[in-house]
Amino acid sequence: MKKNIKLSLILLAFVSIYYYAISDNKALRWAADAEGNAPYIFQDPKIPINNIGFEVDIVKAICKELNRTPVFVQNQWDGLIPGLFRKDYDIAINGLEITEDRKQQVLFSKPYYLTYEQLVVLQNENRINSLADLVGRKAGALKNSLAERILIAKGGIEVLSYEGELNAFQDMLNGRIDACLVDAPIALYYASWNPQYKLVGQPIGEISYGIAIRKEDTVLYNDINRAIEKISKSGELRRILEEWNLWNYMMAIYLDDKSESNVPPSKFEAYLSSQGRNLDFWEQMERYISFLPLFGKAALVTLGLSVVAMIVAIIFGLFVALVRVYAPPPFSKLAVLYIEIIRGTPLLIQLLIIFYTLPTLGINLTPFWAAVLGLGLNYAAYEAENYRAGLFSVHKGQMEAAISLGMTKGQALRYIILPQAIRLVLPPVTNDFISLLKDSSLVSVITMVELTKVYNYISNTYFDFLGTGIIVAAIYLLLGLPFVKFSRMAERKFNVDKSKSLMNV
Repeated sequence: MKKNIKLSLILLAFVSIYYYAISDNKALRWAADAEGNAPYIFQDPKIPINNIGFEVDIVKAICKELNRTPVFVQNQWDGLIPGLFRKDYDIAINGLEITEDRKQQVLFSKPYYLTYEQLVVLQNENRINSLADLVGRKAGALKNSLAERILIAKGGIEVLSYEGELNAFQDMLNGRIDACLVDAPIALYYASWNPQYKLVGQPIGEISYGIAIRKEDTVLYNDINRAIEKISKSGELRRILEEWNLWNYMMAIYLDDKSESNVPPSKFEAYLSSQGRNLDFWEQMERYISFLPLFGKAALVTLGLSVVAMIVAIIFGLFVALVRVYAPPPFSKLAVLYIEIIRGTPLLIQLLIIFYTLPTLGINLTPFWAAVLGLGLNYAAYEAENYRAGLFSVHKGQMEAAISLGMTKGQALRYIILPQAIRLVLPPVTNDFISLLKDSSLVSVITMVELTKVYNYISNTYFDFLGTGIIVAAIYLLLGLPFVKFSRMAERKFNVDKSKSLMNV
């Protein structure tokens, strides 16, 4: 127990030091979803540990003007604005469309990019050339995006929402939807060069991307706007966009710059070369090996998070079980209520409540400790039921005998009942740890970058869901195997001990 407490304190110290380090006034903490795809922010195909993208370059240019250091903070795309309210970072930039409802929540900088929506269909699809042609058909769009709103507003279209545009493209290939409506940069980078898709129809609507800032951060808001104005006037913004092949007629009008382009789209061409070349077996293996540092780091996060969360689950679960079995009715009923509520509601909802609701009550947990608390309290309910079964499996006559020998009820529990109950429930508790290890994949919704999140980054960058999926599945298997082995050893040992004790009787 003391070792577990020391481990938790050490982890807390490291997390606190990290967050203190990034809270330096010179640092500008900016958030995006690295799963947000090219050309916004994505893994460098040549060096997977690096994030690249036109928004990454824009943030660097802004920070250079402000004489500040950019510090990247990962967050889910649809959680970027809630993360601002939690003060997890200073700004959010990830293709966030400036809309009236969002302007009610946050301040938006001057637009740094203007674009439009683009219809994408399969290469052999000739019936769809406009939004009107989608009436009576199925279309996909990014969840909570302007594209989704346009499709819904059109009416008569069955709209399917996706966590990422690549999922919509895959569903279109699988025949589940007829078309996708996406921002033009996504269409350019994922469909324009791909022989499976084609871009159809005229540009739809007008999109303005802005940097989201908390309403009270007016000084930062003014600084960001001045920086955007400077890089616009100096030509730096245009240079960045041209390198990524994103300069368009809308930006030319917006910046009043209709001069001929003289910057080659080098970064767009580099992206295409990484996507269009077929690798032989050994080149593919070399690529997979290059992923291992990312997967290794994420595996350590997953394992550390799972271990600390399981310690919380074991300790608190035991407490809840003892309250349920031995406490007087008002408290035992509360224990039952806790178990039923936790087991009857989704873990994902519990994580979101802990991460986004507790700060409104003055409890602002870091993503790591919010994840530990969410997983720990959830699994504590299941561990409580394991312990209850173990307690009931010990004959009640042993408690009576211990009390008749002069022990208090507490002493009887500590020295007689609990040791036997814990031995009985150790195998199922170990199995629950393996389940918790896998359920830790859900914590990516609260900005934790663990194994499954890294898999999503890499598979989206390389369109390789099978190979990288096998690697991640193997890592999960390797992480869980020692605990499976331990569970079997414990089960055999305690079964043998139990048999010996019965023989002695």
